[in-house]
Amino acid sequence: MTGATPQADTDLTNVLGHTFNDPTILTQALTHPSIIGTGAVTAEQAYERLEFLGDRVLGLVVAELLLEAFPTEREGDIAKRHSMLVRRETLAEVAAGIDLGHHIQATPGEVNDGVVVNQAILSDACEAVIAALYLDGGLEAARQFITRYWRDQVLAAEQPPQDAKTELQELMQSKGQPLPQYRLADRQGPDHAPVFTIEVTVKGQAPVSATGPSKQKAEQAAAGAMLKEIEQSS
Repeated sequence: MTGATPQADTDLTNVLGHTFNDPTILTQALTHPSIIGTGAVTAEQAYERLEFLGDRVLGLVVAELLLEAFPTEREGDIAKRHSMLVRRETLAEVAAGIDLGHHIQATPGEVNDGVVVNQAILSDACEAVIAALYLDGGLEAARQFITRYWRDQVLAAEQPPQDAKTELQELMQSKGQPLPQYRLADRQGPDHAPVFTIEVTVKGQAPVSATGPSKQKAEQAAAGAMLKEIEQSS
């Protein structure tokens, strides 16, 4: 097992802006599930359950920040902003910015596989840390952390982001061409962790495929890939 000892890591608690009354909660938030197999911890002591809670806390606080920042914006546009701010990539970016990966407790194998830079692991651990802040210090502790590291991103975009499917559809309409067609090309993985492959076709371009944990996310990924292909060929 490797990683810093969270209880003694004052640098991390300073970054989080909170001194834990119960340091074991932070330990749990930084314990990767790979350690369960070593017998060192139980499933309840890894971060997966905290990750679930942290996702909800993050969503709530980001929603508050958005409603405060854009009081006259339509709900649909707020929802687009919200989706971008709570996605895996944003969480991983925040986690990397505070060097969270070097504090995650993981087996040597996981570290060798790149836990410090793995987007999925960084994102999950960041959500777990948010939950730990919430459980130990209440909503205000979590809110202060989220506000510190998300506010600039909340305010960065003057216009709400355009999702890839909508952008691709509007591009085809502007050219007077048929709408994009999406097809489920493959589905793999167990029921609790499926991987969908979606193929998108548009007039004048070769089909493009992409994968995702749901059909909707795979369609968005495929649309994004098609937009890049169109840009490169223009």
